[in-house]
Amino acid sequence: MNLIPINSPSFVEPELLTSMPDWGRIFGNDKPLALEIGSGMGDFVAQMAVLHPDRNFIALDYYNKGCLRTCKRIDTMGLDNVRVVRDEARSFMVRCIPQGSLCATIINCPDPWPKMRHRKRRLVNADFMQFLSGYLQQSADFHFATDFDDYGLDVAHMMGGVPAFTNVLPEPYQHELQGYPLSKYMLKFMAEGKKIYFIHYRKV
Repeated sequence: MNLIPINSPSFVEPELLTSMPDWGRIFGNDKPLALEIGSGMGDFVAQMAVLHPDRNFIALDYYNKGCLRTCKRIDTMGLDNVRVVRDEARSFMVRCIPQGSLCATIINCPDPWPKMRHRKRRLVNADFMQFLSGYLQQSADFHFATDFDDYGLDVAHMMGGVPAFTNVLPEPYQHELQGYPLSKYMLKFMAEGKKIYFIHYRKV
């Protein structure tokens, strides 16, 4: 597969990710580390980086085009607290994220795999949350958002039974979440009349 080269100071070259990297050296500081899984074109993580300059954000996406667009956005905005990684989520975390090191993990509008026979491919399920909990600090935040009704309701129900997390919201989910940036896709879905399911839990 031919990939368009990404020449950006925000992009973490794959050769640096073959074993556990020094994130403090990569970012140039030791601010708390947050991870967005599936950063798309980078509009959400850019907003988060502006809102939370006291955090370092890893923008993780599997697709080269999205990583390229994210890098261009981050570089244009002059944000020094975002680094872009092209990789598969679980493999990347096992190799490159120390256990108990993340202050937050964010997953927005992942592939809903709408067909019943494909739903086992969904990223967020009880097995994944058990896996993720090992990488989160105590009191770390987990944010999930989707426009797909079935996925939102399924995750909301599932999270209520995961003992490692407690709900931050007064309800299992909300359709609005104050202070939480909206991505391009969220705005598109909302313009189509769809509701966004926002879920916010915290590791106990």
